[in-house]
Amino acid sequence: MEFFEKIYDKMVAKPWACALDIVLTALLIYGLIVFLKKNNAKRLVFIALALIAVGVVLASELVGTTVVGSLLKYAVFIVIIVAVFMFPAEVRRGLLKIASPRDTHEAYSADENVSEEQLHNAINDIVRAAQNMSKKNVGALIVISTQNLPEHIIDSGTKLDAVLSCALLESIFNTKAPLHDGAVFVRGNRIVAAGCFLPLSQSISIDKELGTRHRAGIGVSENYNVLTIIVSEETGVISIAQGGELTRYFDSQMLTDKLEQTYGLQATPESTRKRRRGKGA
Repeated sequence: MEFFEKIYDKMVAKPWACALDIVLTALLIYGLIVFLKKNNAKRLVFIALALIAVGVVLASELVGTTVVGSLLKYAVFIVIIVAVFMFPAEVRRGLLKIASPRDTHEAYSADENVSEEQLHNAINDIVRAAQNMSKKNVGALIVISTQNLPEHIIDSGTKLDAVLSCALLESIFNTKAPLHDGAVFVRGNRIVAAGCFLPLSQSISIDKELGTRHRAGIGVSENYNVLTIIVSEETGVISIAQGGELTRYFDSQMLTDKLEQTYGLQATPESTRKRRRGKGA
């Protein structure tokens, strides 16, 4: 009862502070519940809520078990600590998002002297290579970086620093090539590295039919500001992963538009005519 009396006194003395307190507490609990649900911890949510409810009852004057009641009443903080140990990857990802907020529409920022024409040529080569590999059911994983590249992932592959071309991309992902199993990192109009190993996504919402290549593409986009192009070896379907979200069934025009958006370029007159022709068809 003393707890509720304090709340009542605070509401009378400082109603705005009490309202802010309630809102912040509700947001904290809601955020924790959403986080745990997304990470397949529904049982943990219900257990935490049950512990809090039991704690409130045990801490009351009617029962009098103050120590046990207080511990259970603050079960939400215990759950936070448990979540840190149970879901370290998800917690790390959340902290990275807070520390380095990403804009999924953030345009390419060139450190080198790369012209728009060179970027358009690079986009055309990427799209052609993706389409050619899609038709042949050749698996591919191409990571387009708009900002700083994760060095530890680059170091896991072979550094190339080569001018991007359709032929080079197709030769890298040739099934007989030594680097075909890893990912290619692209910045601007250059292939920075090939055969790179990527972190796999642990999300339970990913379709079970999708394999390691798709999980790797989604995983790197969850942690870094990158756009990942994935060509399925089984179906030839071209997909895009960005911000941890996977979008499938891209055709050449959709892929071109997405890359132009990523690079901060306006659509070329040719692609604009194609779009208009498509709308009228």
